[in-house]
Amino acid sequence: VTSSDDIRRALDQAQIVVHLAAETGTGQSMYEIDRYVETNVGGTAKLLDLLANEPNNVRRIVIASSRSIYGEGAYRTEDGRLVYPAHREDEAMAAGDFEVHHPGEGPLTLVPTDEAAKLHPSSVYGITKQMQESLVMTVAPTINIEPVAVRYQNVYGPGQSLKNPYTGILSIFSTLIRQGKTINVFEDGLESRDFVFIDDVVEATFLACTATTANGQILNVGSGVATTVLEVVDTLQQAFGREVPVHVSGQYRLGDIRHNIADTTALRDILGFVPSIPFAEGVRQFAEWALTEQLEADGYERSLKEMADR
Repeated sequence: VTSSDDIRRALDQAQIVVHLAAETGTGQSMYEIDRYVETNVGGTAKLLDLLANEPNNVRRIVIASSRSIYGEGAYRTEDGRLVYPAHREDEAMAAGDFEVHHPGEGPLTLVPTDEAAKLHPSSVYGITKQMQESLVMTVAPTINIEPVAVRYQNVYGPGQSLKNPYTGILSIFSTLIRQGKTINVFEDGLESRDFVFIDDVVEATFLACTATTANGQILNVGSGVATTVLEVVDTLQQAFGREVPVHVSGQYRLGDIRHNIADTTALRDILGFVPSIPFAEGVRQFAEWALTEQLEADGYERSLKEMADR
């Protein structure tokens, strides 16, 4: 993605570009900063530079953005106001306080985050995704290319990497279950994510490529449902038909968010699409596929040591 020659070959005769290429993983991005910025931001800049300066047939570009650009996302105060809390601090998490706080406020209630929410990513990865989106949405209209940004939540399903220990708790946990090893759950296990099945993501992305109503839009692509890490563990163990020890360790990664749920109203109203695969069914399909794949060497403990050392 950082090779102009490779991008030229990919663009040959293309009318629509779906830009998915990026380094992923919030924790690793906090110490491999140059690699993440060069690949994610630099690669996107190269793509747009070629589109701006060389003949091409491209009429639309769909950029894969990310829920990570929201940081902690949206919460309501006790009196009903909408707030966007700052990133959690190392000192608080080290003391076992993993909740999200906002100055001067009592308990906060998580609400779905819509596309108009404050953008304040809490990791280098999140910053690079915001920059990818901003570059595409800013440059494309000036060169007569229609831009669309799809802010993916936590995408999962058959075909995802089972090798990369820096991303994807479903892959990490499924490997540990198959190996009969203990699952290390970070924080208190009550942190949650919006998991969206790959088939739903493909359909939403196809509509982003083809629907006339998508031009210039920024759209959340998620299920709109919060699932905790402990719920992920239970669902996976049921899908694999095997239980392993679970250790809630209190470990944490700087840059991780506590919660985030997508408001998918715009996806429904603009593209007429509502994701429909329940998490339990998606995990069943994921597990069925994973059991057909070779069991990979577990790099998870190595990755934890690497991040702890860094």
